[in-house]
Amino acid sequence: MQVSHTSAAVSAAFGDPNLIAHAGLVPVMRLAERCGLSRLVTEKVKLTGAKNGAGAATAAKVTSIVGGMTAGADSIDDLAMLRHGAMPAVFGGIRAPSTSGTFLRAFTHGHALQLHAVHRRFLAEPAAHTPLLPGSEAMAFIDVDSTHKRVYGRAKQGAEYGRFKGIRILHPLLATICTPQSRPVIAAVRMRRGKAADSRGVPKFVSEALATAREAGCTGTRILRADSQFYNAGVIAACRRAGAHFSVTTGMNPSIKRAVHSIPHDAWQQISYPTAVPDSETGELISDAEVAEIPQYTAFTGRKKADRVTARLIVRRIRDLAKPAVVGEQGKLFPVWRYHPFFTDQPAPTLQAEREHRHHAVIEQVIADSKAGALAHLPSGQFHANAAWLTLWAMTSNLLRAAGCLTSAFHTKATTATLRAHLVQVPARIARSARRITLHLPHNWPWRQAWTHLFDTVHGPPG
Repeated sequence: MQVSHTSAAVSAAFGDPNLIAHAGLVPVMRLAERCGLSRLVTEKVKLTGAKNGAGAATAAKVTSIVGGMTAGADSIDDLAMLRHGAMPAVFGGIRAPSTSGTFLRAFTHGHALQLHAVHRRFLAEPAAHTPLLPGSEAMAFIDVDSTHKRVYGRAKQGAEYGRFKGIRILHPLLATICTPQSRPVIAAVRMRRGKAADSRGVPKFVSEALATAREAGCTGTRILRADSQFYNAGVIAACRRAGAHFSVTTGMNPSIKRAVHSIPHDAWQQISYPTAVPDSETGELISDAEVAEIPQYTAFTGRKKADRVTARLIVRRIRDLAKPAVVGEQGKLFPVWRYHPFFTDQPAPTLQAEREHRHHAVIEQVIADSKAGALAHLPSGQFHANAAWLTLWAMTSNLLRAAGCLTSAFHTKATTATLRAHLVQVPARIARSARRITLHLPHNWPWRQAWTHLFDTVHGPPG
C-alpha cells in the first residue's frame, strides 16, 4: 500500500465539527443504558462532597470512564478522546479527564465495595438479555487467578516489591465465568497490595464469584477451577457452601507425592492431544501424556476433622525431556515423569475432567486482554482509585463482550481488542435533519453487517 498522491498534493487540517472517531460508542453505550448502568450507579454508589455531586453526576462520571475505556483509553488523560468533534451532539454528560480523576480519588474502601455491587448487577442484566453465557443453565466454569501489575511510581499506594526482584507491583485478583460454548466474562475483581499472598482473601472472593455466577443465570452445574496457590481448605469450603464443585491444582506436597507414587503402573491411561499444548512449566509443546485417578483422597489431614475433604485426585504425567531416562535393574531405560495433580469432586469421567481442568487457562486470555487495554496502566497514586479503575475495566470488558454477542458468531468469541477495532473505532460524520441525527459511516466497512445488527438491536423495542 502506498499514498496515492505525492506528499506535496496531500494536506491535513483539524477543525470539522461534524466528525466523530468512535461511532460504535453509540450502540455500545445505548446497550449500557438498556442494561441499567446509570440507574445502578445512582442507586448504589454514594459519594459525598460538593465536588462529586449527587447520584446523577456520579452516574455521568462512571459512564464517561466506561465510554473512554470502551474506546481504548488506558489512562485518565486518555479519557479526553471523548471530547472531540461532534461527540457533544451525540452524547450528553461527558466529563473532562480532570473531573474523572478527582472523582476516582474520592473513592474509599466502602465506595469500592459499592462499585463491586454495581458490577455484579451489571453482569446479570446483559446475561439475561443477550447470549452472553449460552448453556449456563447446564454447566458453567468459574476460574480464579491473580496477576501482577507492574507500577512505576514510588508514591503509588500499595505498590511493593513482590515476587519479581526489583519490580514494584500491585496484585489484582480476578474471577471469570465461561461455558463450553462461550468466551469468559468477568465475575469479580479485587485490588490487593503488591506483597499480598496469592491466597489472601480468596475464600470470600470465591463465595462472591459463585454467587455472581448464579445471578448471571448459571443455575446448572458450577465448577470452580484454580491453580495450586488456591488449594486450601477455605476455598473448598466456600465451594461446598455455595453448592458448587471444585477442580483445584494441588502441587506436589509430601502427601500428594505419596499418593501419586502409590498409583499402580497399569492404572495410567494414555491420552493424545488433537493439537499440541504448551507445558505449564517449560513452555515446550507436548502432544501426549498419561492420566490416572485416585478415587478417594483425603486432603487437609493436618487440620481438624471438619475441614478434611475426601474427593478425587486426578494426575496427569508427561515425560521430563530435560532429564535422562533412569536405568533399571535389568538394564532397561525408564522415563522420568513430571506430575500435574488436581483435586476435584466434579462427576465427569477421568479424561473429560482432566481436559476441562486444563481449560482453566482461558482466564489467562482475560488477563492478557486487560494488559492490552485499560489495565496497561493503573493511573492513580491512590490505592482505592486504582481499585475503582480495575472494577470499571471489568464492567467495560463485560459490556464489550455483550455487544459482541449481539453481532455475529465471529465477534462472540473475538478478543476485546478486535471488538474495539471492528465495532467501536468506526469514524462517522453526523448530519442533523428534522431534530434527528444521522450517522454517515464509511463505505465498504468490512464489518458493516455486524455493526448494523448491533445498532438495530439496541435501538429496537426491548426483547
